[in-house]
Amino acid sequence: MQKDELISLANEMCKELSTIIDQQESASKEQIANYLRESAQIIMDIDNKDITSKGFVESLFHNAYKEIADKSLSSYANTNQNIEKLTKLHEKTLVECNTQHIDLPSLTTKFNEIQLHMSDEVKKANEIITQLTTQVKVLEEKSNLDSLTKVYNRRALSSHLKMLCSNGDLPYEFHLLILDIDDFKSINDKHGHLAGDKVLIFIANIFKKTLRDGDKVFRYGGEEFVIILNRIDDEHCLKITKRLLDIVRSNKLIYKGEGLRVTMSVGVTKYSSGDTPDSIIARADKALYKAKSSGKNQMVSEKK
Repeated sequence: MQKDELISLANEMCKELSTIIDQQESASKEQIANYLRESAQIIMDIDNKDITSKGFVESLFHNAYKEIADKSLSSYANTNQNIEKLTKLHEKTLVECNTQHIDLPSLTTKFNEIQLHMSDEVKKANEIITQLTTQVKVLEEKSNLDSLTKVYNRRALSSHLKMLCSNGDLPYEFHLLILDIDDFKSINDKHGHLAGDKVLIFIANIFKKTLRDGDKVFRYGGEEFVIILNRIDDEHCLKITKRLLDIVRSNKLIYKGEGLRVTMSVGVTKYSSGDTPDSIIARADKALYKAKSSGKNQMVSEKK
């Protein structure tokens, strides 16, 4: 390779660097070291973001964290690929410098310095991408759980129902139950909100221990829970619902030496083709209202 070809190769490297740092300007040999420093700084900036800090995690959670994290992963991965591409180009340039015995000592020295630094920074970028991927998974799990009862929350219910209803004609049946703790306000008024929290945890634990692995429990809000019974017919749905009511009413929570007995009312419905998350919830809620208004501590089923 002739000297002018080597310079052309160096200029190509500069153009690649300028793309990464969003600069559009021609580069001379004297500017190469500066461009390399700036490209390395891009990766160093990643390391300065402290992605494992509590503040960063909370920011992701409260500001559509998943979308932000996914974009960050894509951005970091893209930067990583560009740096690796430049490193290969850099190596090729150094080989040509050595084989052609071209007298560019300043350029060669700078390239050698940056080569080691760039390799380290690429490794750091890979480590950060791995950490962020893990962080996204942890946040995904935590953001779908109710902090008190440790069952799924309303956000998770919305996503799950949207997924189920988008499938149109499901090849299996599922039933949706809305369960409401009877006279929950009186428990809070008489024993305090801490007792109310204990009751919610108590009920959630009964559900988790009683239901099958494929069934899902959600805290819908306040003293209401939603249960989705998967792959089950009407008869077995009725048996499971009655069993839940029996277990709840036959157990009591001991709070400050006093036994608290709890009952629940349940509205039940089955998914039908054409249902939306709103329609199936509304139908179960209508059944729940009937159960409440006709004496509580019972279940009512509502068909489409």
